[in-house]
Amino acid sequence: MNSIRQLKLAGLGWKFSFHRSISTNSFLYAKQCYSSEEAVGEIPNGSRLMVGGFGLCGIPENSIRTLAKLGIKDLTVISNNAGIDDKGLGQLLNNRQLKRVIGSYVGENKELERQYLSGQVEIEFVPQGTLAERIRARAAGIPAFFTPTGFGTQIHLGGAPIRYSNGKIELISPKKEERIFDGKQYIMEEALQADYGLIKAWKADKLGNVIFRKTANNFNEPMCKAADKSIVEVEEIVEIGDLDPEHIHVPSVYVHSFFKGEQFTKPLEKACFRNPDAASTEATKPGDISRIRIAKRAAIEVTDGSYVNLGIGIPVLVSNFIPKNIQATFQSENGILGMGPYPLKEEIDPDLINAGKESISINIGGSFFSSDESFAIIRGGHLNVTMLGAMQVSQFGDLANWMIPGKLIKGMGGAMDLVSSHVSGTRVIVTTEHNSKSGEPKIVTECNLPLTGSRCADMIITDKAVFSVHPQNGLTLLEIAEDQTEQTIKEATGAKFKTSSDLKPMQQIQL
Repeated sequence: MNSIRQLKLAGLGWKFSFHRSISTNSFLYAKQCYSSEEAVGEIPNGSRLMVGGFGLCGIPENSIRTLAKLGIKDLTVISNNAGIDDKGLGQLLNNRQLKRVIGSYVGENKELERQYLSGQVEIEFVPQGTLAERIRARAAGIPAFFTPTGFGTQIHLGGAPIRYSNGKIELISPKKEERIFDGKQYIMEEALQADYGLIKAWKADKLGNVIFRKTANNFNEPMCKAADKSIVEVEEIVEIGDLDPEHIHVPSVYVHSFFKGEQFTKPLEKACFRNPDAASTEATKPGDISRIRIAKRAAIEVTDGSYVNLGIGIPVLVSNFIPKNIQATFQSENGILGMGPYPLKEEIDPDLINAGKESISINIGGSFFSSDESFAIIRGGHLNVTMLGAMQVSQFGDLANWMIPGKLIKGMGGAMDLVSSHVSGTRVIVTTEHNSKSGEPKIVTECNLPLTGSRCADMIITDKAVFSVHPQNGLTLLEIAEDQTEQTIKEATGAKFKTSSDLKPMQQIQL
């Protein structure tokens, strides 16, 4: 159905009419809707959707609630996460409205994990940076590209479970084409298409130009540009000319329709804050003591003037132990450069989180950007160091930290992209307890879990020791904790290693 709308140009005092068709990709101007139901009501069963957000930050919550209310089903959803419990896309999961999820991280979503392992929903796992780039490529009219991310893993070789049935794997991912450029190994990834994009933005003007706020940008920006029809919900609609043209993130040409959301609850997954009166960052529980020991040692690897990515878990603790004379800039994969400490309780902002979905602050001089930009920084080798946790790491630097088939489904998140930055010169440091809770070695001869990266680790820091890693020569023991001996390290390690002629006690950062 065609419509004629009137536009009054600010400050010119005259009107003109323009024509807009709602057939795919044939509109001239974005349509302003007056409710979420008007905006998403045209979405039919079986649609393929891109849904913005990172965890619960920047999710199009009004559009999702309305989709749940309307009962639109058999949906394929492209989203980094799939919500939690009854929040975000978790509402559609609970209603059995999702057929397939294309994303990078299941994380703490137990319902998605349950439906996946029981065969009720399919999951196509895509590394987070690859997901962002496959979306960006679609917007740019690029059908495919080559990336180092995932080379040598199930993402490349095939075999990642997509669908289970009666406890058995029924459908697996296919093998992908590989090529060598300048002596380095890459795999081919294809652009991702979606019929609709459900986008959350901060403000739009009445033409449909859009801006985002802080880390609520994440996947929203590339998805808004890539979907065949982008439906944008905003907190505020302003007059034409009220948005600074230099600050517009997405111009109106990408926007199909937009509306002011009826209600924004802005749920925060993990409210973390610092206590200004706390006298110490020391821990008292045995598990915490080990983690602090690892973080303190890892902090020594952060040098003055460096750019550093800190992964979920132990790596995030490292920023607490950087000496005042060391100036380092921390990057978070969801779109921050210059990440600061946890905020004071009264400073918590649901639009400002880190990769672990925790509330965070930003330092003076920091910046925010979209997920595709974030992974361009990572994959392009623009960081000096990245630190990650591990389920297993091999003697030659293979890393496994995203999945135990049939039991634990976390997803790789940004880890595959982070370790692929090794190809471009970024140091990859693994921080992990030396042994699992059951006492099994995490450092092994060969990983028997699906790989996150092949021969990518440069150093391993545990609560018991520090090793350097060489992709051909293997492990060299550099340092041991004061409560360990070389013999106890051999007994606790599931792989052979050499001992440095300059073996030292494990260093600890001096604050």
